[in-house]
Amino acid sequence: MSTEPPIPEHGGYKELESFQVARLLYDLTVRFCNRYIDKRNRSHDRMVQEAISTVQNIVKGSQVSATSKTTELELNRVARESLEELRLDYEGFLRQNNMSVWPYDDRRRKTLTDRKCATVDEVALWVLQKHKRQSAERSSFAPPLPEIFANAAITLTIDACSLLNRQINTLEKRFGTK
Repeated sequence: MSTEPPIPEHGGYKELESFQVARLLYDLTVRFCNRYIDKRNRSHDRMVQEAISTVQNIVKGSQVSATSKTTELELNRVARESLEELRLDYEGFLRQNNMSVWPYDDRRRKTLTDRKCATVDEVALWVLQKHKRQSAERSSFAPPLPEIFANAAITLTIDACSLLNRQINTLEKRFGTK
């Protein structure tokens, strides 16, 4: 975890870890949906919308922070809700396609989080490396790429939720709304 305060001065959203992870998750969601979900399927548009909504609400909250702390807090809560909806959609994709959702404490989640990927290509490379390693270890029992990809996205939603929870708690304490 970073030692930097979770909330910079108003308008400093680009420095927010929550923004950085949410933006990465948006890019990842677009790539995932374009690869694995038919564009005519309602889930495709919904998942992309949930991901961009998270990013936009973090930005709006940061921008409005100088004038309305209540609105800033509410926008961060809306971003958090969008992330939860997105996580549920990824889990639904896995369930509906008979693929596994990794347990919360799965070591693969930690390896992805520890890697601190900054781009969707870095996450995609991690996914490919995991797939290749698991294929070599398990031969015919290796999970398919979409399963690893979706679980990587779930891991990032968990990370972003944790970061947003810290922001929300800090705002609530700072402004006495808790």
